[in-house]
Amino acid sequence: MKDIANIMSIAASGMKAQSSRMRIIAENVANADSTGRTPDDDPYRRQMPTFESELDRARGVRTVRMSEITPDMSDFDMRYEPGHPAADADGYVKTPNVNTLIELMDMREAQRSFEANMNVMESSRAMLMRTIDLLRR
Repeated sequence: MKDIANIMSIAASGMKAQSSRMRIIAENVANADSTGRTPDDDPYRRQMPTFESELDRARGVRTVRMSEITPDMSDFDMRYEPGHPAADADGYVKTPNVNTLIELMDMREAQRSFEANMNVMESSRAMLMRTIDLLRR
């Protein structure tokens, strides 16, 4: 029983980490067109989650957690739009360093990882229920 509880704890930490990752990806996609208000302002900068292994001393298992969110320091794109309030003297506007195609691929990967952890939880629960049924007999 303790092993099944440990497995469920590990899977739950994975689900929580992937949920956090999906939230950050959603923020990136939502801000993919957010520019600055003046030529000196930077637009939205893509955020990236960092994960780390963590020892759950009470259970004696390693789980995963999001340790920090770091900005992607890659260059901003430039778009020619002379009428925009954030356009520089040459008419170019800095645009966010968010590539929605990459974000959508990351989102799909996070969803699949979440689903895999969910399947582990469901299988563990089914094994636990089957064990309880066997013990009742």
